[in-house]
Amino acid sequence: MQRVAIVVQSGIRAFDLAVITEVWGPDRSRSGVPPFELRRCAPTPGPVALPGGLTLTPDRGLDWLTEADLVVVPALAEPDDPSPPAVLAALREAHARGVPVAALCAGAFVLAEAGLLEGRRAVTHWWLAPRLAARYPGILVEEAPLYVEDAGVWTSAGVASGIDLCLHLVREAHGSEAAAAIARSMVTGPFRTGDHAQYLDRPTPAADRTAEALAAVRERALRRLHEPLDVATLARWAGMSPRSFARHFAAATGTTPHKWLLGHRLDAARRLLERTDHPVPEVARRTGFASEVTFRQHFTAYVGQSPRAYRAAAAAIPNHRDSVRNGS
Repeated sequence: MQRVAIVVQSGIRAFDLAVITEVWGPDRSRSGVPPFELRRCAPTPGPVALPGGLTLTPDRGLDWLTEADLVVVPALAEPDDPSPPAVLAALREAHARGVPVAALCAGAFVLAEAGLLEGRRAVTHWWLAPRLAARYPGILVEEAPLYVEDAGVWTSAGVASGIDLCLHLVREAHGSEAAAAIARSMVTGPFRTGDHAQYLDRPTPAADRTAEALAAVRERALRRLHEPLDVATLARWAGMSPRSFARHFAAATGTTPHKWLLGHRLDAARRLLERTDHPVPEVARRTGFASEVTFRQHFTAYVGQSPRAYRAAAAAIPNHRDSVRNGS
C-alpha cells in the first residue's frame, strides 16, 4: 500500500486533506517508513476551491484511482452537497477493481452516494450518524466506533479519528513500527483501536480517568499479546476488580475483554501468516495461544480457513509481501 490517491473535489475539508497529506506525504525513509506516492486526483485539471478561501491544484485525474493501492476520500464541509458523477463513477470503478477505499468523517456520505456502503457497516461523526442512517437506510450505521471496515471499504468517525484510521491503514500494510514512526513525527498517539468509543455520555472527571485507564490497558495488552493474559491481569493493570473492569470495558468497547483479546490475537496471527515464514506453532506461541490446536480452531472459525490454507492464499496474491520483511 504505497500508491495513495486523494479524491479531490470542490468543498473538501482542509483538515482531512492535511491529515492524509501528513501521513502519506513526507519522506520518512530515514525512520524506516517506506516511501509513498501520494497523488491528488480530481475530475478536471486546474485549482479546486476549498473552504476558508484555500485552493488546491490536483496532479492527477480520476483515472489514477484504479492504479492506486489505496483511495482516501476527505469529507465535504457540507455533507449534503452532491459529488460530481465522475467522482462517484471513479470510486465505484476503483472498488470494483479491488482497490481499498477509505473515507474520513463525513466522507462516508460520498461513499454512500456512490453506493459503496449499501448493506455494509459504516461510521461517521456521531453528530452526523442519524442523518446518514436516515438518508441511506440500507447502510448499517454505527455510532460508537472510531473506524470500521467492511469488504474493503473503510469509514472513520469525526475529526481526529481520521488520523487513527490513516495510521491503522499504515500499520496494517507496513507494520506497527512504520505507523509508530509516523505518529511520533506527528506528535500524536500511535494507536487507538477502532472499537474505542467516540465519546462518553455525560463525561465526568472520574469517567475520563476510567476511559484513560482502559485505553492504557488496551495499548499495553496489544504490546504483550504473546503473554497468557486474562481478565484478572487486565483488571489489575487498570486498578479495578475483575467484575468492575469487565463492566467498564464492555461499556467502552461494546465487547468483552475475552472477545477483544481473542480478536486482536487472531488479527496478529493473520499478519504473521501473511508476512513471515514462522511455522504455525510459532505463530500460535507469538500470539498468546496456549496450544497449536486451540489456535487452529479459533483461526479457522474466524477466517473460514486453516492457518496453512490462509498463508497459501495470501502468498498467491501478486506483490503481497514485497513491502514487508520476513520476521517483522
